[in-house]
Amino acid sequence: MSSPPGSGRWLAALCASRVLSATWFVAYSAVLPLVREDWGLSARDAGMIQGAFHLGYLVSLFLVGFIADYFGAKRAYLVTGVAGLLSPIAFVLFVDGFWSALWLHALTGLTQGGYYTPVLALVNEHVDARRRGRAMGMMIAASSAGYALALGVAGLVVSFAGWRAALGALALMPVLSWLLALVATRATPNTVHPRPEGHTALASIPAVLRNRKGMLSVWGYTFHSWELLGLWAWMPAFLTAALMTGGAGAGEAAAAGLSLAALTYVANIGGSITGGVMADRWGRTQTILLWSSMSLALSLCFGWMMALPIALLVAVACLYNFSAIADSSVHSTVIAESVPPHILGAAYAVRSVVGFGTGVISPVVFGWALDLAGGGRTSADAFAWGIAWATLGLGGLLGPVATRKLQRLARESGREQS
Repeated sequence: MSSPPGSGRWLAALCASRVLSATWFVAYSAVLPLVREDWGLSARDAGMIQGAFHLGYLVSLFLVGFIADYFGAKRAYLVTGVAGLLSPIAFVLFVDGFWSALWLHALTGLTQGGYYTPVLALVNEHVDARRRGRAMGMMIAASSAGYALALGVAGLVVSFAGWRAALGALALMPVLSWLLALVATRATPNTVHPRPEGHTALASIPAVLRNRKGMLSVWGYTFHSWELLGLWAWMPAFLTAALMTGGAGAGEAAAAGLSLAALTYVANIGGSITGGVMADRWGRTQTILLWSSMSLALSLCFGWMMALPIALLVAVACLYNFSAIADSSVHSTVIAESVPPHILGAAYAVRSVVGFGTGVISPVVFGWALDLAGGGRTSADAFAWGIAWATLGLGGLLGPVATRKLQRLARESGREQS
């Protein structure tokens, strides 16, 4: 299975590993409706648990970025992956209510960054620039495939064995991911990029903050993350609520809602690859502007569509996920091409704190808005869901502004791709 780094087989193996590791990212969202019912959680409390995961995840990405800079991306990938496979198992074994879920899910988030930042660095190191946008798109598509796989597996298991068994099945997948990564990267060198004399870890952060292109990319990604992470956290619950509005029982609606949400993540796969291909052919910033504008429009409208026939609602949800993810890989490509290689990990670290920091807040704000508008008391309230989804659009409005400034700066410097 080991292949020359940068080859198609090498990239395919890394993508397969990413599919398996990404399953845990939406594990809690997959069982959220049933967990809320068992534990009597408010929408705000449910959002806090998801926010705790994102908080742990952003800390993880921050730390792993520096580890990758100073010890090499491959080594960071494999060593930190051990913690990433153990923590989900601990969550399944010991979670029993709001507080344990809050802290244990934060712990699982704290261990997952090794499956993301170092892989992006490996792609940037070994894939030619002419194919890099497409390669990044495939990697993000692999994440989406993992989310779809997680929802599909959870929907199958939860229908006959309950939500804890579903989480147990998903907790095994990061183990398989790490084993696959170990084999796939056997022939891949561990590269530590040379740094200027006297350059320290503390000096990396100011260097990133002074890089105007890099920071505009960070801000564009930040508002993108507000929208995307809130969407992922609440899509299964929203589709479940829509099904219950149509007369389905709680258990039936939860299982069907997971399957339909999984279908929207399949649309993510197409969005990621499409965005990466477009970025290579027509420019990075132009691609970001197109898809971010479309996803913003859908964020502001989606919640009000709850009463649509379920087939039409799912079709819109697929388009929503497609457009929301299409610029994700392009953001990762832009920042990699905007900073020197020896501070790329630090750049991803800064982006993680600022960008994924919004992911801590976004699901909580969504749940808070849902509670205030009445949806926390009755899940069939279309008005409440409309208000809640609109918070994602309002939070993401500044993303295209930052990208437009980056586009102008890139054209001034003669590098449109940046």
